[in-house]
Amino acid sequence: MQGNLPPEAQEKIEELQDLQETAQQVAQQKQQAETSLQESETALETLDGMEGEAQMYREVGELLIETDYDEAYEDLEEKVSSLEVRVETLTKQEERVQTQFESLQDELQQMLQGGAGGGPMGGPGGPGAGGA
Repeated sequence: MQGNLPPEAQEKIEELQDLQETAQQVAQQKQQAETSLQESETALETLDGMEGEAQMYREVGELLIETDYDEAYEDLEEKVSSLEVRVETLTKQEERVQTQFESLQDELQQMLQGGAGGGPMGGPGGPGAGGA
């Protein structure tokens, strides 16, 4: 089907495919960041309920190293703050990619409808059809 399309339309389709791949990558990164954020917030809440004198350990590679309450709490607060920024950044990036995708999709539809010259490719069963 793409062999019958003008080169400009083929380029737009390739750009759409690239944007779709980018959107999937961003969504996956956002999901991972949100999961880490939830885990870190849960750990922070757990620390809130503990006494400052409780014995604590931090995982460093394959080792557990003893740490104190204040250091563990500060590190978790920093991690939560950093992850909140990361999730917010990824959300904005996700929105930008979606906007670009929709804009490019509109351009392609206009190109195919306006540039098809009213031939069979521009009909209801031509490219871009599919009820999306």
